[in-house]
Amino acid sequence: MINLLIVEDQQMVREAISALVGLDPFINVVGQAEDGKAALKFIEQNKIDMVLSDTEMPNMSGIELVEILSKRHSDIKTMIITTFSKAGYIKRAMKADVRAFILKEAPSEHLINAIKSVNQGRRVIDPELALLALSDTDPLTNKERKALKLAGDGLKTQDIAKTLFLSEGTVRNYLSEAMSKLNAVNRVDAARIARQKGWL
Repeated sequence: MINLLIVEDQQMVREAISALVGLDPFINVVGQAEDGKAALKFIEQNKIDMVLSDTEMPNMSGIELVEILSKRHSDIKTMIITTFSKAGYIKRAMKADVRAFILKEAPSEHLINAIKSVNQGRRVIDPELALLALSDTDPLTNKERKALKLAGDGLKTQDIAKTLFLSEGTVRNYLSEAMSKLNAVNRVDAARIARQKGWL
């Protein structure tokens, strides 16, 4: 029996996926969470074998969630299900040892088979998605990415500095470097480009 946690911010989609995969006698949907933070809280209190997560969610994205799980709970197998085939998402997910990357338009049988394959130790990533990940390189450093994400959320330099425990000058340097690397006209444009690529 596979103890599975479903993480998806849209309640109707989350419940539909849970009902669908829960029909299989070998899959036990032990819980649902609306974002990465709620998922982490649930995981600390319950026994989970596998997490199936969406990518873009408020508070904590699916990519951020699997990156944390790869460090704190490496025994939990992780899968991503998404409507976005962005190279940046795929590359970051694979780096965090995600075992499967499934597009939401895939047939339900494919999802159920992928869950079982991952449980048996295999990876399930569409060859087309794997090639996409290889074709686009993220030029941002982790620090530049963090600063740019906060800037894209509307925070000012002073607030970003406080949040990241950095000086304002350092934050300005990170944002300037990010803008230069992405050929962006300003920090908001840089954040938009990075989000489109799946790098934030």
